[in-house]
Amino acid sequence: MENGTRGEKDQTGRESGRDETEEERLDRNLGELLQELRVALPGVQVLFAFLLAVPFQQGFEKITGFQKGAYFGTLVCTAIAAVMLISPSAYHRLTFRYQQKRRLIFYANRFSIVGLIFLALAMTGAIMLITDVLFGGVATALMTAAALLFFGFFWFALPLQRRFRLAAGQEPLGEPENE
Repeated sequence: MENGTRGEKDQTGRESGRDETEEERLDRNLGELLQELRVALPGVQVLFAFLLAVPFQQGFEKITGFQKGAYFGTLVCTAIAAVMLISPSAYHRLTFRYQQKRRLIFYANRFSIVGLIFLALAMTGAIMLITDVLFGGVATALMTAAALLFFGFFWFALPLQRRFRLAAGQEPLGEPENE
């Protein structure tokens, strides 16, 4: 179909299931992406601000080498998450009025996924660091593993499983199946 016609196919070649032009679909996709970023960004910003203040607190110099490494790794993961989640805004600003919405959505989707991976790592690192300071040893290992499992399952495994089933045509689009 040509640009501007109804019943457009998405980038995978599937019908979008909506009566919209390609431009309308791109606008909708961008709006949905921006809403998702509005959820993730405040968490990254709060975590980053907290981590920037920690070294200036009394007692920080008394932490172990492991805790210093965990702190620094968490700080770096948080910074990378912030960079990736804010990158769609920078890309949009620098390509504004050059009809780059399709490319913006393509890159922003990938930036967001990478940002969420690093946000999950940063939040896991923060849980690990705090658990180690409070309880040490076994509790640290258990809480770190639990955090990785929760983030891994809910943020990645569950949606990827669904995506792979849908891509393989194993499940119809629409309502969840009755179990």
